Amino acid sequence: MTENSRPPGKTTIAPEVLVSVARLTALGVPGVNRLATIPSEVERFFSRGMSEGIKITVENDHVYIDLYVILNRDVKVREVCRAIQQQVARAVSELVGMEVGRVNVHVEDVETGVTAN
Repeated sequence: MTENSRPPGKTTIAPEVLVSVARLTALGVPGVNRLATIPSEVERFFSRGMSEGIKITVENDHVYIDLYVILNRDVKVREVCRAIQQQVARAVSELVGMEVGRVNVHVEDVETGVTAN
């Protein structure tokens, strides 16, 4: 573009896109079993920008993400959580082009693989 030209229009990104990127990325991290339901006390206070297992807020052009996960058994929890944080932040930044302020990972449970008879 030349100095005097302007972009042809405006781009908007639906909140659902951010949720989808975060969900797919988190579920792709080895050791993540599934997303958990957000605890009810959190749901009461934060009803916008939430999806099952994910809460996203955008403030001052920065994305803040809370992920509620259930991990597989026999994983190193801290390593899996760091991988989730890094990969989700990178995916949102690269795919959507938004700055990520924070990715909080809440481990709600560990899947034991044991079923009740």
